[in-house]
Amino acid sequence: MSLQMVTVGNNIALIQPGFSLMNFDGQIFFFGQKGWPKRSCPTGVFHFDVKHNHLKLKPAVFSKDSCYLPPLRYPATCTFKGSLESEKHQYIIHGGKTPNNELSDKIYVMSVVCKNNKKVTFRCIEKDLVGDVPEGRYGHSIDVVYSRGKSMGVLFGGRSYIPSAQRTTEKWNSVADCLPHVFLVDFEFGCSTSYILPELQDGLSFHVSIARNDTIYILGGHSLANNIRPANLYRIRVDLPLGSPAVNCTVLPGGISVSSAILTQTSNDEFVIVGGYQLENQKRMICNIISFEDNKIEIREMETPDWTPDIKHSKIWFGSNMGNGTIFLGIPGDNKQAVSEAFYFYMLKCAEDDVNEDQKTFTNSQMSTEDPGDSTPFEDSEEFCFSAEANSFDGDDEFDTYNEDDEEDESETGYWITCCPTCDVDINTWVPFYSTELNKPAMIYCSHGDGHWVHAQCMDLAERTLIHLSEGSNKYYCNEHVEIARALQTPKRVPPLKKPPLKSLHKKGSGKILTPTKKSFLRRLFD
Repeated sequence: MSLQMVTVGNNIALIQPGFSLMNFDGQIFFFGQKGWPKRSCPTGVFHFDVKHNHLKLKPAVFSKDSCYLPPLRYPATCTFKGSLESEKHQYIIHGGKTPNNELSDKIYVMSVVCKNNKKVTFRCIEKDLVGDVPEGRYGHSIDVVYSRGKSMGVLFGGRSYIPSAQRTTEKWNSVADCLPHVFLVDFEFGCSTSYILPELQDGLSFHVSIARNDTIYILGGHSLANNIRPANLYRIRVDLPLGSPAVNCTVLPGGISVSSAILTQTSNDEFVIVGGYQLENQKRMICNIISFEDNKIEIREMETPDWTPDIKHSKIWFGSNMGNGTIFLGIPGDNKQAVSEAFYFYMLKCAEDDVNEDQKTFTNSQMSTEDPGDSTPFEDSEEFCFSAEANSFDGDDEFDTYNEDDEEDESETGYWITCCPTCDVDINTWVPFYSTELNKPAMIYCSHGDGHWVHAQCMDLAERTLIHLSEGSNKYYCNEHVEIARALQTPKRVPPLKKPPLKSLHKKGSGKILTPTKKSFLRRLFD
């Protein structure tokens, strides 16, 4: 194993925890940076060009018939072939966090439609699902199994926000383990079916998954409910006859306790596990070899690389599989220096350079790392300011004309919004305003019209009032709409109106004064 430091030539701020790397025929592409890619790179996908340990990010190009693909972080990704004999492979992307920290429940299929010396053109298609549709989540895994000439996607684990009905200000940002259901997804027809297996009792996230033919191996992971990293090793076998699929699970001995590990394939029957955490704030410095022989799995420790002092002393690390037995790692920069990068990056080669790329077909493990914001207290904000300019990318590649109006606007939802004309919550400088906030501003729901969320800070609510409002289910209105919805509010006390003076009427020959009421009565009487 060899470890080399990598310098980033441009836009180093794009590479943040939660990114994914995709390997198309030896060319590597970066996906999932924080912040919007607008103006700088409308696709959010970059060519990951590493030469002589120097990295350059170049915007990728999508075909005009592609759907919009947001820059998702911590999604589940895997390669997919229509059949075992097929040479062309695609990438399946499910779930992940959007730039507004909403959780996606969509499935995207990415494929290469054109490739030349200058650029690669992708096509991205969104797949609609019916049946038991898995909820939006992150930190899960998706793999593809092949049985009896057919293929099926297998989705498992992950975390999701607690249901809206259970959210209060104090736990608005809380996440929970997804139920330990196994989903079979037919990518051709868009059907999804959920299976409950008695061997899977607890929800898991940030585990390792390996797909081999008709079998998925689930290794390690983190149970948020129990805050443990059990030494799990599950074997999920999927049989695809003409009728209904058959799914069974077996608990195997010899598992390891790890979460957020990175998996890379070094040969047809051998994999390497690097990184991850063994405790909440303790990195796992041990590396393991996973080997398969006669449908038996064996896990053993291997010689670790010569970790640098910076890597040993850093409290968090993250990365992704580059393919070809190579892993890309990142650690936080040293903030004690006057000029310091946000992160330092390394390339770890676990195999020789002559590894055959065709042997990497079934490395469908989860490649994202555990969200430090959920597992460790060392990450600051969930967002950052994307300020790179289009001309800051090297290269003369031309890409399609981009029109922002054609893009879905997800800025209408989530925490990082301009909730009112006087909103002063800046995603780059925001700090907790109330003691109940974690890493996102607290919000209150305005019931006017179709409803919308506003920052509690912008409504000038005291923290005690904020907690009180979040406990009930009454209707509340933001400062902008409280006047419009006054009819639904408790009316203010208004002083009684002064009665206008009554007109005096004198009847001829009489000194009496008749009021209008008496006048009307007498008129009817005399008529």
